[in-house]
Amino acid sequence: MAINHTQIYPAPVAYFSMEVGIISEMPTYSGGLGVLAGDTLRAAADMGVPLIGVTLLHRKGYFRQHLDQAGNQTEEPFDWDPAQFLEPLDTIVAVQIEGREVKIRPWRLIITGVTGSEVTVYFLDTCLPENSEWDRTLTDYLYGGDVHYRLCQEIILGMGGISVLRALGYSRLQAYHMNEGHSALLILSLLEEQMKTYNVCSVDMTCAQDVRDMCVFTTHTPVPAAVDQFPLDMVARVLGQEHFNALKSASCFKDDTLNMTYLGLCFSRYINGVSMRHEEISQSMFPTYPINSVTNGVHPVSWVSTSFADLFDREVPEWRKDSNYLRYLITIPIDEVQKAHAAAKRILLGEIEKRTGLKFDPAVFTIGFARRATGYKRANLIFSDLERLRHIVKNVGPIQMVYGGKAHPRDESGKEMIRSVFRAAEQLKDSVKIVYLEEYNMELGKLICSGVDLWLNTPQKPQEASGTSGMKAALNGVPSLSVLDGWWVEGHVEGVTGWSIGDSWEPESNIQKELAYLYNKLEYVIIPMYYSRPNTYAWIMRNAIALNGSYYNSQRMVYQYTKNAYYP
Repeated sequence: MAINHTQIYPAPVAYFSMEVGIISEMPTYSGGLGVLAGDTLRAAADMGVPLIGVTLLHRKGYFRQHLDQAGNQTEEPFDWDPAQFLEPLDTIVAVQIEGREVKIRPWRLIITGVTGSEVTVYFLDTCLPENSEWDRTLTDYLYGGDVHYRLCQEIILGMGGISVLRALGYSRLQAYHMNEGHSALLILSLLEEQMKTYNVCSVDMTCAQDVRDMCVFTTHTPVPAAVDQFPLDMVARVLGQEHFNALKSASCFKDDTLNMTYLGLCFSRYINGVSMRHEEISQSMFPTYPINSVTNGVHPVSWVSTSFADLFDREVPEWRKDSNYLRYLITIPIDEVQKAHAAAKRILLGEIEKRTGLKFDPAVFTIGFARRATGYKRANLIFSDLERLRHIVKNVGPIQMVYGGKAHPRDESGKEMIRSVFRAAEQLKDSVKIVYLEEYNMELGKLICSGVDLWLNTPQKPQEASGTSGMKAALNGVPSLSVLDGWWVEGHVEGVTGWSIGDSWEPESNIQKELAYLYNKLEYVIIPMYYSRPNTYAWIMRNAIALNGSYYNSQRMVYQYTKNAYYP
């Protein structure tokens, strides 16, 4: 699987993503999409694959999260100083928005891989004195503002990103990878270049094919309503009539809107979903386009706890350069896995006490659920029958639970999901200790996914495109109990790498059936094994590392993109 680092690639690949998560102190990500982008770029650096990242600066970040005693979420801007982490460049470019010039300056970050190879990421910034007060805010908030604000941001990312690359000397690139549809307006800039004019009114089909041959598109959502769509009158006003006419002549409008996923599909030679199951869903949503799959992966060196990293370094030191070596851990002594996990668990429980004053017992079975808080992820599904939980605790063994995750400021269902966890914690306080940790970020996510004993995942089918939190847990020897959707359809081997909620891959959720499996697996299989047969439980933990961790990682993912999409 490992790529020969001396291989000479024809040209670099530009990787566009609205968000990129590198470290917690840089709030340039909101969740899975941005963390995946960061893991992709880190893996490319490890493997010597010449990716160039393009994203927005997000001066005020996603937001800082505060939760009161009832679980009510409030937000405030995440002010940070880009100069602490990034290098400002002197290059200035401009894009046209509503007939005016908006200036853009890039900031540069160098990611150095384990072999010394480097990947550059450019963060685009409009907070410049040449811009109007409102235009300066366009790179402030990640997923903030209204539809108009979002369209302006996507012009900066897509069209501004191409202009920045050209100004920095990147005249010849192998491919342009759109990580979701937010950057799809880069297609307009590529069309302009192919037409050899900046007054495009109609698109020559030969030029359109030339652009298609340059582009790669990854879709991340199986839900049509989640796709960015802009009304045509707004598109004409914001982009200008000439660009509007170009999009119209290329048949880029669908149902009287500019649909960014549809735009990416129309102009890409390689299209993929982010799991095999998601490929099936996407193909049914867009039957006229050939859709492949590259299942997501996570960056092992970034997500493995210190105790497990030390263990891996002793047993298979090659794992940092080639994560395939994690497969060899299938034979490491069980007690080594138990000791490494106990150390990670102590760190998590210490952080909980530091943040909240609550003392969790390291001997008690601990369930983790930490994901973006939104309705379809169903963080509160396990609380559907509180009496059943009390019965399990009384008759099988004690449970404690750790939660984390932010709801988008305008996602009322997500905010209610958080409050429902707080209500359940209050109702169960005499039998199950539950904590919801605020200000969820990459650092806290790593602590939770490495320090709990079981990773719980309960999305409503078929809305989980892939999911990566369970992959991070698996790298740390934490097995999953999950609905069979997204990546778990591929990674699940019952009683070997974890357990399923349900027994088949049926396309829609049946809540009563899922609840029966959830409670029965906990009561009759998982918790009794944890307390009565700890070595058997640790055997499954070891399998999670060797079977899931060795495959569901970003090195394998980047290898697949390299061979199938970038340099076929």
